[in-house]
Amino acid sequence: MVDRAASVVRAIRGQFDAAGSARALEWLTSRTLEAQGHPGLDAGAACQLPSHYDPAILNADADLSRLAAGLARNRSARLCLYGPPGTGKSAFGRWLADRLGMPLLLKSASDLMSKWVGDSEKAIAAAFRQAEREGALLMLDEIDSFLRKREGAQHSWEVTGVNEMLTRMEGFGGVFIASTNLMEAIDAAALRRFDLKIRFDYLGPDQAALMLARQSTLLELAPPEKAELARVRRLALLTPGDFAALARRHRFTPFTGCAQFVDGLEQECALKRGKSAGIGFLA
Repeated sequence: MVDRAASVVRAIRGQFDAAGSARALEWLTSRTLEAQGHPGLDAGAACQLPSHYDPAILNADADLSRLAAGLARNRSARLCLYGPPGTGKSAFGRWLADRLGMPLLLKSASDLMSKWVGDSEKAIAAAFRQAEREGALLMLDEIDSFLRKREGAQHSWEVTGVNEMLTRMEGFGGVFIASTNLMEAIDAAALRRFDLKIRFDYLGPDQAALMLARQSTLLELAPPEKAELARVRRLALLTPGDFAALARRHRFTPFTGCAQFVDGLEQECALKRGKSAGIGFLA
């Protein structure tokens, strides 16, 4: 079954980046299991919040701990988290749900969007109803897929999908979080519906150094030396997601020391610099 799902994803891989291909494979496998009468894959279980997660290290333009304390008193808010990939937006949603003692209902574009008339609107309505029924924190990833500027819509279902999302947001009394890497693509009317918009940015020098020190301890590597701390402080495009990716790599190709771990971080950032340059050239 997984082999068949993988072959489908390979056939359409040009439509996705690596992360999108992984989500498509998970979605196809889950739907096939459900069609056969088995439980679908639990997307949340695949991305559990690390026990060492600390929002204080994230480079956000709001006090995240203070925000959580406020929401503990009044559990009603519409938040938009935006910024580059890997900066901790989805992890913050999981942390906040845990902090508030609420179940997390996480949805992505592949869960809700359909080209068939009326299907997207039904899926959107069902997600909000489920969150209300379960008392869950509702988080929608890739919100730009749902709330694109209506003046650029090419199909009627794109407009009706935006309208349905706005209507459901207005009527939802719980905690709703939307995340996006493409803030500029979101409909202006939709942005006004959010109570707070929080930017998650690349790590600053001190945050990068602190995260390296913590990660080396967790991976049982020698503490970083001054030269390694200086190297990581110079990385301008570093994100928590880069540390997480290397921590996963360490499980099957262990790093021999902190210097090698920093080599990996430099490689991750170099890939992002190359991608940005390529996009700029094409533009």
